[in-house]
Amino acid sequence: MDEQLTNIFKALGHPIRRQILDFLKDGPRTTGELNDCFQDVTRFAVMKHLNLLEEASLILIRREGRTRLNFINVVPLQQMYDRWVSKYQASDATSILKLKQVAERRNEQMEQALKHDTFQIEQEVMIEADRQTVFTSLTKDINQWWAYRLFGQDSILTLEPKVGGSFLEDAGNGEGAIWGTVTYVKAYEEIRLNGLLGMRGAVNSAYSFKLEEKGNSTLLKLSHTAAGLLDPNWKDMHSHGWEELLGSFLKNFVEFGKLPEERQS
Repeated sequence: MDEQLTNIFKALGHPIRRQILDFLKDGPRTTGELNDCFQDVTRFAVMKHLNLLEEASLILIRREGRTRLNFINVVPLQQMYDRWVSKYQASDATSILKLKQVAERRNEQMEQALKHDTFQIEQEVMIEADRQTVFTSLTKDINQWWAYRLFGQDSILTLEPKVGGSFLEDAGNGEGAIWGTVTYVKAYEEIRLNGLLGMRGAVNSAYSFKLEEKGNSTLLKLSHTAAGLLDPNWKDMHSHGWEELLGSFLKNFVEFGKLPEERQS
């Protein structure tokens, strides 16, 4: 963890690398597009900056044919934040930031509550456990660490790792919700689902988890895409939600057997 923090601080120490993250915050960009943002910087220098950001796990690379797409990966920043900010300080800071955001965005939100758009979220988290353990925790044990619920903490979550299987929240008394439906599964390697995950209306949403062995550890790759009539806040909400679910709740459950506070009795 200390080596990763050293790489993060080193990567954030240069203004161009911080600018690159600012650009990627609004969505993925090709390497060529990023190079065009810095007219006075050579392509070689831009690639060097990108490599340092990738080494710090602050960006993720996805290739589509010959095109290299760069995505921001905010999980390491969230883990650094969790290390030094207490839940009480975080609550105070979040409240102040939310007040500021509401004041700044009020007029914009009144003019346009919904926007026909798309978003794509790419995140990675390294978990110190073998791939089978992570896959089992991701599916069979999901009720233990997935703290987000629609019907309160007494409801039960299940995920059937088979094609057509449901990611279901059962609140009893006939109440419940389907968080997703499995469309593809390869045991211990990948599972894909379609599901709205709290979004409503004319929206198509799909998300997948890929697991890659890295020595004695597992690299968990999340990909989530959505298209349709999207609320402008949904991308940020889901990005932060995935950070917490995978980078904190799942990771702590697998590595330390620790439950989220919401799930502790």
